[in-house]
Amino acid sequence: MTDTPLPSSDTAADSTTEGSSEMPETQHEARLWRDDGWTARVIKNEDDEGWAVEMIKDGEAEPALVGPWTMGRNKKDPKPLDTSAFNTLVKTASEVLRRHEQQLRAQLHKEVRVASADGEDELDITLDIVPDEDEPYALLTALDAFGEQLAQVQVAPNFKLSKASAAAWVENAFRRPG
Repeated sequence: MTDTPLPSSDTAADSTTEGSSEMPETQHEARLWRDDGWTARVIKNEDDEGWAVEMIKDGEAEPALVGPWTMGRNKKDPKPLDTSAFNTLVKTASEVLRRHEQQLRAQLHKEVRVASADGEDELDITLDIVPDEDEPYALLTALDAFGEQLAQVQVAPNFKLSKASAAAWVENAFRRPG
């Protein structure tokens, strides 16, 4: 019994056009699946003699997920992609992206609640970092109980927002800290 060789991942890589604004067509091959805004590609694992699969979201340059891939029955070639495996990979890669976005948001957005200057209400003080490559900065914002903006000032991106720094800003009539 002879195994039919699978198309190489190099051939699959050649069929993609970088920088193309067109949506890739649906494609279901043993080592390359494009569907539902995602591309799954089985590649040679550089770390060992096995195989890996990479999941790339349409429009992205880097894979959202790279993981080991199962060997086929001959213990030499990779197991072909199928609908079930692709759907599982899409779900896993989507979760990885969602967690990454949550982590990035947590790094760039901070929030504390402090008493108003008269002590009768509570204010939400937020710090949103704008990671501009040339001139990064942060916006310090005061919001009342209804979410209405009371004040906003630009501060250094390394400004440390804490209950104490927020309370001091409120007590100083929202003048720019520092």
